[in-house]
Amino acid sequence: MKFSEQWLREWVNPEISTQALVDKLTMAGLEVDGFEYLGDNFDGVVVGEISAAEQHPDADKLQVCTVNVGDASDESLQIICGAPNARQGIKVAVAMIGAVLPGDFKIKKAKLRGVHSFGMLCSETELKIGEDSDGIMELPQDAPLGQDLKSFLKMDDHVIDVDLTPNRGDCLGIRGIAREVGVLTQQDVTEVAPEAVSAEISDELDVKLSAPQACPRYLGRVIKGINPEATTPQWMVQRIERSGVRAIDPVVDVTNYVLLEMGHPMHAFDLEKIDGHIDVRMAKKDEKLTLLDGQEVELTEDTLMIADNSKPLAIAGVMGGEHSGVTTETHDIFLESAYFDPIAIAGKARQYGLHTDASHRYERGVDYELQRTAMERASELLLEIVGGKPGPIIEAVDKAAMPEKRHLTLRRQRIERVVGVSFSDEQVEDILTRLGLGLKATDNGWDVSVPSFRFDIDNEESLIEELVRVYGYNNLPIRKPLGEMAMFMQNENRVFKDTLRDLLVDRGYQEVITYSFVEPKLQAILEPAQKPLALMNPISSEMGVMRTNLLPGLVQSAQFNINRQQSRIRFFEMGLRFDTSGDELQQIPTLAGLVAGRRYIESWDGDARKVDFYDVKGDLEALLNVTKLRFDFVPSDKGILHPGQSANIMLGDKKVGYIGKFHPEIQQKVDLDLDSYVFELDLDALSERKLPEFKPLSKFPSIRRDLAVIVDENVKGGELIDFIVKIGGNLLTDAFIFDIYKGEHLESGKKSIALGMTLRHPEKTLEDAEINAVVEKVVSGLADEYQAVLRN
Repeated sequence: MKFSEQWLREWVNPEISTQALVDKLTMAGLEVDGFEYLGDNFDGVVVGEISAAEQHPDADKLQVCTVNVGDASDESLQIICGAPNARQGIKVAVAMIGAVLPGDFKIKKAKLRGVHSFGMLCSETELKIGEDSDGIMELPQDAPLGQDLKSFLKMDDHVIDVDLTPNRGDCLGIRGIAREVGVLTQQDVTEVAPEAVSAEISDELDVKLSAPQACPRYLGRVIKGINPEATTPQWMVQRIERSGVRAIDPVVDVTNYVLLEMGHPMHAFDLEKIDGHIDVRMAKKDEKLTLLDGQEVELTEDTLMIADNSKPLAIAGVMGGEHSGVTTETHDIFLESAYFDPIAIAGKARQYGLHTDASHRYERGVDYELQRTAMERASELLLEIVGGKPGPIIEAVDKAAMPEKRHLTLRRQRIERVVGVSFSDEQVEDILTRLGLGLKATDNGWDVSVPSFRFDIDNEESLIEELVRVYGYNNLPIRKPLGEMAMFMQNENRVFKDTLRDLLVDRGYQEVITYSFVEPKLQAILEPAQKPLALMNPISSEMGVMRTNLLPGLVQSAQFNINRQQSRIRFFEMGLRFDTSGDELQQIPTLAGLVAGRRYIESWDGDARKVDFYDVKGDLEALLNVTKLRFDFVPSDKGILHPGQSANIMLGDKKVGYIGKFHPEIQQKVDLDLDSYVFELDLDALSERKLPEFKPLSKFPSIRRDLAVIVDENVKGGELIDFIVKIGGNLLTDAFIFDIYKGEHLESGKKSIALGMTLRHPEKTLEDAEINAVVEKVVSGLADEYQAVLRN
């Protein structure tokens, strides 16, 4: 918000410099973006009057003006001017010889088409004090001749620009800023207290609140017989324009002035354009409205409207309609002052591509007790400027829907505990009272009544924040924090993520971190069986859904690197995937990886072969071995993987992940030029490990026996090992496969598996009978279970 320092100092005038004032506001949380001194724009410009204006003898578009500048010159000045509005009898801004205008432009004696010119008549844009460049600046007729223009326009002033946070809507007006300055400088604030305007006519409009939850209070007043030719006073124009608002006409300027002064938006309708009564309601389906800026909008049914019997008049709290707005032909007006609920107004301006001063304030919350005061202030100013006869104030209110005044408890001990500084009762009461809060002392602290203009104070911590803010953050003592450190027990069987990271990095992988939001088409390719959760307001179309696996980010990272001539990709990522298959969205911690390209880094003695399924499986087995749990790899039917080079990873009967090579069709769709292998694991399955148990080493030798059995080729070697361990007894300490053969001398559909078994007794040397008994038990068991035959 921008405002004039002179205007502020009429409310509260502490004996501090502008810089000190700015610093205090910033340190109190009302950050000042900057301030500008208006008196530096120009020098040597005075008030003058054109006493005569004649056509230039040699130029059709120029006039030779005789300008009286009073005591600023001993005689009238001859000045050549080409402005279309230069005419006899108007007061103007005259740049004398030697004057300096913005841009370091110095005024000198000139000669135009053979006629001398002793100065310059200035426009607003040339002086950088306005936007009107259609002609020279016209001053009020009561402007004293010869007076310095800066003095006449009161330009010994600063424009201060405050960047308010959304919670401080109470400071979107001079009244609120003055209240803050008064508290910060311990100065009294001179409030503007308008007197009630007495009704001179009985004209009224009925007001109906059809949406009381959105608009629980609405005030209106009819004013008839205003002067449409009246002009806005110079002092008001200066104040509103220095606040960044363009002066339009007296009625609109007054409503804008009240908005800037009190922080309360108002609106004026042309009374003749209102059909019947006022109805504050929600918009109807397919209803349209042409706004004051000429834009026609189609209204949605959740938009709060001001309407009459037959049509909408305005979008409540945002902008009025074009057909009901005040014009130069308006003689009767209907003045509006209402309280709209912030939730009902929030987002509506942006929905229609608008942003207005009114919506900016209503969205943040206005004082719900200020409507009558604002109405009286606007009425007072309008009657003074445009005249007219006022009617009585019409008020419609739904008290049940109005906000309730909040009462909070502030405890002395809580202040010191939160801030670390104790405040005296006198300090607390002085600060909070100046902020407009009502206090009632209790045994433990205070019962605090929150004023209607402070929407942001809703708990005890908010009150403490106000104390510290006004006291001054820079005045708080510096204390080093103290805290006791305690050792927490860690479960020995816990596997930390850093352990898994370090292991993969040691094996040549690099960690990547990608977005949880992914491109919908890519996600559909990589997880066709599950529909992802779509974002309501995505950052971009490439980040429209929540990922159901971690592969999209890994694929995009691989694409980026392959496109930049990287021939060896080994990526992994730890993050969340979002499962939508159940009744509720689940966030599942996941570890995923993608491997492609060369098996080893290129070097003079390196192996140039490409990575294969078993390389990646070996990496995964090393990772899974951290837990010391038994994981099994079983064939997978996952559609995105190659059917002959993929497997599900099982922990008991539960699937905890998968590994495999991308199916050629999938690899083509995701645009990867290298054969790529991927894996995914639920991190929860790797979060705990089986603790080792100590067993004393046997002093006696181990015995090895080898068997070669012929079985059907669909029998898995792992099943044979599991079966041997199960029936081998306590003497069997290890079982493994050291060879598999298929080919000559074997029947079709058969294979030979060579098995090694290690046996040991913990307390003696094994005898042949004991060894043979174990071997025979294994052989007979394999024959019964798998129809295995010993190979000769």
